[in-house]
Amino acid sequence: MSIENRDHIEEHHTNIWSYVFVLLALFTLTAFTVLTAIKVDIGSLNIVLAMIIASVKASIVALFFMHLKFEDKLTWLYALYPLFLLFLLIFFTLMETFTRVPVLK
Repeated sequence: MSIENRDHIEEHHTNIWSYVFVLLALFTLTAFTVLTAIKVDIGSLNIVLAMIIASVKASIVALFFMHLKFEDKLTWLYALYPLFLLFLLIFFTLMETFTRVPVLK
């Protein structure tokens, strides 16, 4: 980035209460993950629930601590593109797994 363009950058300052809220949210979601792993038995969906909670926690960290919340659209594109590739990889892996024919010996 050239020096001329630095004059147009907006600075975003986050107050302490936002970080306190994020800290409490992360602690709460972590406690919820542990409690659901110990107390709730929903079979194989326990892993799905834990991954959903972990995804929410990762989103909170990316938005606030990595300041993605204040970034432009191009930065959002760079941040979300790997997620698209991950979902594509999972989708094609599942499609291949569900269409397998058992091998008879």
